[in-house]
Amino acid sequence: MGPSGEPESMDAQDRVAAFVEANDMDADPAYRVLDLAAEVGEIAADAAKSSEYGASPDELTVSEDELGDALFSLLATADALDIDAEAALAESLAKYERRLDESGDAGSSE
Repeated sequence: MGPSGEPESMDAQDRVAAFVEANDMDADPAYRVLDLAAEVGEIAADAAKSSEYGASPDELTVSEDELGDALFSLLATADALDIDAEAALAESLAKYERRLDESGDAGSSE
């Protein structure tokens, strides 16, 4: 068993879904998206403040706790939308690899 009592074989999305269900934290996908935006905003605020709003980029720090909150929120959002986060990540990595092979740049040309 893992630290929260879940089986070791559960992936991160399954662990978040089990936690949400066990703690009666189900929410409409729209609320999950709003929560995700808020959590990412907290990371951005930490980064902006710690880097003196870009004046000292070498000083940029992000809280592990805030990053964890954003990951939790992202995985809860994926689950609420019935999206397999692992499959979505694999698809995204394949897209970036294609871009690198085609143009030498992983960024979108759009």
